[in-house]
Amino acid sequence: MLRRRVRGKAGRDPKPSAAVIDGQSVKGAGTVGAGTRDYDANKKINGRKRSVAVDTLGLLPAVMVRPAAVRDRAGATSLLLGLYLSGSCRVVFADQGFAGRLVAWARRVPGIIVHIVTKPAGQHGFQVHPRRCAAFLSWPQD
Repeated sequence: MLRRRVRGKAGRDPKPSAAVIDGQSVKGAGTVGAGTRDYDANKKINGRKRSVAVDTLGLLPAVMVRPAAVRDRAGATSLLLGLYLSGSCRVVFADQGFAGRLVAWARRVPGIIVHIVTKPAGQHGFQVHPRRCAAFLSWPQD
């Protein structure tokens, strides 16, 4: 309800049509139960992984928290189902960590188009990518 109001005040459609998904492993405090955390060997972190979807305004239509050992692609299935059930975000942008079977599964099961955005050659670290027209031709703008 609050997200719809914020989007409306910003002059946007109350239901977002696109989102960006990603995951982040975070250390678990000593009070976090062993059943809800695990070791992420890639990041060398014992804790949890939070997978989030943000719309074009940075608002959160879906969040999933799992043990850190869960791969981005495995956690994304629940995240994408949450987006589907919320009735919004039929197009999702993701990085290379989500490439593979998830793209076909998302199109077949919840009917969400997942665009994998790759880094430009030679890029190191984080950089904001400019909008790429070709990626936006297959979905409605909000």
